Amino acid sequence: MTTLYIGNHTSSSKEYAAMGKQTVKNGGNTFAFFTRNPRGGKAKTIDETDIRKFLSLAEEEHFGKIVAHAPYTLNCCAGKEDLRIFARDTFADDLQRMEYTPGNYYNFHPGSHVGQGTEIGIQKIAEILNDVLTEEQTTTVLLETMSGKGTEMGRNFEELKEILNRIEKENKMGICMDTCHVWDGGYDIVHNLDGVLNEFDRIIGLSRLKAVHLNDSLNDLGSNKDRHARIGEGKIGLEALIRIIKHPALAGIPFILETPNDDAGWAEEIRILKEAFYH
Repeated sequence: MTTLYIGNHTSSSKEYAAMGKQTVKNGGNTFAFFTRNPRGGKAKTIDETDIRKFLSLAEEEHFGKIVAHAPYTLNCCAGKEDLRIFARDTFADDLQRMEYTPGNYYNFHPGSHVGQGTEIGIQKIAEILNDVLTEEQTTTVLLETMSGKGTEMGRNFEELKEILNRIEKENKMGICMDTCHVWDGGYDIVHNLDGVLNEFDRIIGLSRLKAVHLNDSLNDLGSNKDRHARIGEGKIGLEALIRIIKHPALAGIPFILETPNDDAGWAEEIRILKEAFYH
């Protein structure tokens, strides 16, 4: 039987071993974490002893790939050059730090074009990615599907594909699908999951889909908002989310809960989803 790789996005920045131990306590076998404060700032110094402890734990507990998350303030297509310099420098630094835990994922929000237009946004995102990606890196960088509020980039599969088309080292790229975001963006994963995945495959290719943020949504289909709900407490619902984790096209990829919860709440969601998956 395929293994379900599931965990939650850690609520605070901790040492790797501590995040791993809490994941096991919550019943998970993967997790997501911010590389630094989600509002920006300097990252903690890497503790190589801590990294060794985490890698040993991850091997012992048969972890799936973990998913790092760039800070929310990283906007590759910002209009102001100082913000783009921050994005480029942070991106490059984070990718170097990721090599301490090789072979995992680095997820980021494509950004907001802030009135410059979609074409300029795509161009600027690709420019930074082409600056920071290297042949030597083992990390796969993931563009996240977005809900389409304001001037967000990545509001549909076509925009994400346009970004990928302009990346010189496209083999270092993938996609993270957020269930709340795509639902809010107008993709009906409740009544037409197969159709949505087929459309993704046609436009981008399912081989590019490397991770899923598993969230319910407080909003109706196509609302172009972004308000996560606990599993089964939103407009997507538990049954649809179970169909997602059990879909054969998504087998083996990490499912990350970004629901408004604490560790006890995430542990309960993980328990419910694992029980549904394995029975």
